[in-house]
Amino acid sequence: MSKLTPEILLRAYAVGLFPMAEHRDDPTLYWIDPERRGILPLNSFHVPRRLRRTVRANEYEVRCDTAFEDVIRACAAPGPKRDETWINDEIVALYTSLFEMGRAHSVETWKDGELVGGLYGVALGAAFFGESMFSTARDASKVALVHLVARLRKGGFELLDTQFVTEHLSQFGVMEVPRSGYRQILSSALDASASFPAELSQSELEAFLQSITQTS
Repeated sequence: MSKLTPEILLRAYAVGLFPMAEHRDDPTLYWIDPERRGILPLNSFHVPRRLRRTVRANEYEVRCDTAFEDVIRACAAPGPKRDETWINDEIVALYTSLFEMGRAHSVETWKDGELVGGLYGVALGAAFFGESMFSTARDASKVALVHLVARLRKGGFELLDTQFVTEHLSQFGVMEVPRSGYRQILSSALDASASFPAELSQSELEAFLQSITQTS
């Protein structure tokens, strides 16, 4: 892969591609175009009952876009359930540039002033491409995901791309679609407009939880 720029990266997302490294110490990036793509339907997002209680209890302070580089570096670090990650230094630099352009966002969970979980992704049109998440405290990344979906719904997004289907995401209603179907969904989302809301009031969060309770 030739030297990537943030602009090339955005054009790649628009046609369904995303980059990954083999491991975090590998300087080479590869374009990924899965035959089957994971997406998390925003209108049928499911939150397990226990997690709903955790979100409502405000066990964590949730912020957006206040520690983007810290989040992506935490996602790049090995953890208890992962010895290796695909996020190398070039990916950190590229996505931090996208963040500075207003094209990438982080949702962060904090406990006693310490960053304990979060996720990041790229926004383009009415599509949000979820990249990675991390957690060092119980349910911290899951709480971030709930807040992300609430914000995407509020901002008018149509697509939450998870790239792959994982066991972690299965509890939320993630589904797998073939490449051709994904590209149709992507095209529709890119033709629409949305805005990523940094703020989400407690009443808006509660209304979102009520709405998914009624549909789950």
